[in-house]
Amino acid sequence: MPHAMTRALVAALVLLGSLAAGSARAERLFISNEKDNTVTVVDASSLQIIKTIPVGARPRGLVLSKDGKELYVCTSDADHIEVLDTGTYAVTRVLQSGPDPETFALSPDGKMLYVSNENDNMVSVLDIAAGRVTAEIPTGVEPEGMAVSPDGKNIVNTSETTSMVHFFDAASHQMIASVLVGTRPRFAEFNQDGSLVWVTSEVAGSVAIVDTASHKIVHTIHFDIPGVPKEAIQAVGVNLSKDGKLAFVALGPANHVAVIDAKTYEVKKYLLVGQRVWHMAFSQDQKRLYTANGISNDMSVIDVPDLAVTKSVPVGQSPWGIVDAP
Repeated sequence: MPHAMTRALVAALVLLGSLAAGSARAERLFISNEKDNTVTVVDASSLQIIKTIPVGARPRGLVLSKDGKELYVCTSDADHIEVLDTGTYAVTRVLQSGPDPETFALSPDGKMLYVSNENDNMVSVLDIAAGRVTAEIPTGVEPEGMAVSPDGKNIVNTSETTSMVHFFDAASHQMIASVLVGTRPRFAEFNQDGSLVWVTSEVAGSVAIVDTASHKIVHTIHFDIPGVPKEAIQAVGVNLSKDGKLAFVALGPANHVAVIDAKTYEVKKYLLVGQRVWHMAFSQDQKRLYTANGISNDMSVIDVPDLAVTKSVPVGQSPWGIVDAP
């Protein structure tokens, strides 16, 4: 009997330890709120707010480190990048980035940040460990969207005023090509193999699919939502599923997310979310998609298998960026 009790006690302790470890690994959402200068942390399971973190002026772009232990925050009006410890929720470092950093992209090895500096028409190359800018790359007027190819060899930047997407060699920092897209391009996202890059254009309300070898547009997607004025349909964030089947495009003040067949480029569905949907993030298993809604001050939860909006969660004032952390 003592041996049986001992085995039962050990099993119970193992189970408790497993549950505690699972709790420690619970997914969290980090949302930047550009009007109240905070980052909201939401438990992805309960959808309850865990923490509201004060940060620098006008936080927008968010990128998670490769190990998930740090969150990089573009504090645009403070002209720097703040580093949050995702365990303690404390700001541990401040990285100089160039003026008005809005968005950025992390190199595949996790060592470099490529930062879009809107006010000086430059892309800053930031060495994270050294905490300093090692190079500046001239780009188009009013740069915004940033992306790095999966192999790390190419950098993409969109320039809003120039209405172009620019391709750069990551090693030499030399411009390879510039492609004219729709008016005011805001975001760029490579597909899984790096053969294509999806570029959203806000004012044009369209998405250009650009072949990264030829630097030619292979398709342009336009949107038409019944009852929504054309001028309200403004394409901003885009997320591509890992299986290559679906693309989701945030349509800004149209208050909808477009669901697109990533192979045929057909718009399958429009999902009504919060007001002025800007950027989005997948859950780790990609069964959920979360949206940051800048006017309604909330986050929408999309069930990806069912393509249905299931919940709205209030966050901070004017949410802009969102990431999911393990």
